[in-house]
Amino acid sequence: MAINRSVGRSAVSVAEAHLARVAADGSSRHRHLNALLEASGLNSSRDLADCVHLLCSLHGNQPSLIELAHRNSADGFARDWLARAAESFERERLFLVRLTSAVGPLPSTPGAAETEAALNAQRNALEILATSERRGCAIGAAAALVGDWWPIRRILDRAASRAGLESPAPALPDEASVVAVVDSASDAIASERALGFGSEQLLLQHRGLFDLLEARTEARSDY
Repeated sequence: MAINRSVGRSAVSVAEAHLARVAADGSSRHRHLNALLEASGLNSSRDLADCVHLLCSLHGNQPSLIELAHRNSADGFARDWLARAAESFERERLFLVRLTSAVGPLPSTPGAAETEAALNAQRNALEILATSERRGCAIGAAAALVGDWWPIRRILDRAASRAGLESPAPALPDEASVVAVVDSASDAIASERALGFGSEQLLLQHRGLFDLLEARTEARSDY
């Protein structure tokens, strides 16, 4: 996501810091995501299918992280934004579920038990972030998910093209609305820190997922 800064501006807003964090630490910087986008060999379809299945395991169930955050949010601008974001992400979730069926079965890979344990831990971590009582934490995680979904959506679109499935137009909140909700939710030092923590932890879980996918690809090559 693009980050616009005024020339000569010394202070960085909470929203700018959030966008910079997603750009620097998000999935778009992970080498395995980029390898999946660029791969064209015999195993690329299998690796894409593995990615789709694991993403569905993490984000394909109801309620989504954003829906959980909405359910636990107080009235106000942030709650309204979460409601819209949850509705938009539900369309992404349904696409992910359909795509998981279209790409075929989960590729056989050594270490299935370890994979399931890692995914269980990640799902638990996302639920904790979404239901955190620290004001700003859930918003930070939800806003980071929206921002980090764009590079993930590129993977889903590529997998859909390979599987002959039409990709729906993305409908996630735009950057301007993310900036607005982050600014509204960070009106004190404590909420700024909680928001930063929530976004950092969401990005950490996504990096962990792509680390796992990369390890599974390597394990299959030795299998």
